[in-house]
Amino acid sequence: MTHHWHLIDPIIDQALREDMPYGDVSAAAVLPEPAPAVALVTAKAPGVVAGLLVGARTFQRLDPDAQVELLARDGERVLPGRDVMRIRCDARALLSAERTALNLMQRMSGIATAVREFVDALRGYDTVVADTRKTAPGLRVLDKLAVLMGGGRNHRFGLSDGVMLKDNHIALAGGVAQAVHMARQRVSHTMTIEVEAKTLEQVEEAVNAGADIIMLDNMPPEVMARAVQIARGRAIIEASGNMTVQRALEAARLGVQVVSVGSVTHSARALDLSLNVISPGY
Repeated sequence: MTHHWHLIDPIIDQALREDMPYGDVSAAAVLPEPAPAVALVTAKAPGVVAGLLVGARTFQRLDPDAQVELLARDGERVLPGRDVMRIRCDARALLSAERTALNLMQRMSGIATAVREFVDALRGYDTVVADTRKTAPGLRVLDKLAVLMGGGRNHRFGLSDGVMLKDNHIALAGGVAQAVHMARQRVSHTMTIEVEAKTLEQVEEAVNAGADIIMLDNMPPEVMARAVQIARGRAIIEASGNMTVQRALEAARLGVQVVSVGSVTHSARALDLSLNVISPGY
């Protein structure tokens, strides 16, 4: 899996600056001189670990000579007590980077764990689990990377990546058909147009207008079933809105091809990880 360090390094550096804008006074107080140290990162709860390379990179931003050994793989399911990383570096860098590295790894692991629950539930169906733009400000690249590590798919990264006509776009354009036609005239032929539909009438209108993707928003199963019949073979069918595992299963059974789940990034519970020094030297 590709890590775009030109995007990730600034996130790490900003997080480190936020945590120690004028240095780490605690580390400097007890370690006035460089000193080697070894530490282990250990899972304290069951889940899917993610962001290990991001955590390793965090220590290396403060100590370029840091040696980090990954004892698990991004996307691997772990149990409590499992060591996932060993770090050998300057003790001051270890202390100063500890919380930032853990924060990033814990959030990414929590997202990956939440995604995996949906992915596992939908095994056997031709339905993929996708994220949304409901990410933490400034952390979108990490949130979406964690989704991939959990086995999900990325929806558009941002507003520049594809046309999505939601209720307010449709209201301001004067209707579904008008919004689709206006978008088709103004964007490249290579860009997809997705329409959020809340009613069967909007589904029919969007399909007839040539939308590429129809997002069924908060539809009950009986309405969704009819919407799938209308759009099947004419557009990609996506379902979203307060998506739970049970609702995702219902959508998959009805033939929905994509379920987009905002909760995996906006409400994921961080996976508890700890860092403990095991040796004050190499």
